Amino acid sequence: MKAGIHPKYTEVIFYDASVDFKFLTKSTMQVRGSEKMAWTDGNEYPVVRLDVSSESHPFYTGKQKIVDTAGRIDKFNQKYALLSKKK
Repeated sequence: MKAGIHPKYTEVIFYDASVDFKFLTKSTMQVRGSEKMAWTDGNEYPVVRLDVSSESHPFYTGKQKIVDTAGRIDKFNQKYALLSKKK
């Protein structure tokens, strides 16, 4: 492999402030600024702030609007039953 072409791979804390959720992982993301946060192991790591994470996104939390599929099927059948009778 060529030397010097790979991005720097470091540990970073991803932080979703809207629900106070954070996780530590390795990333090649370039951290802007000098914000650091202490982790449970006592070390400080650079922080990447997130707008949405698995804790705050409705798809992952199960708080999304549930659609009545039975009602949609009935509407579909009624609509196309009328069209098929007209032909």
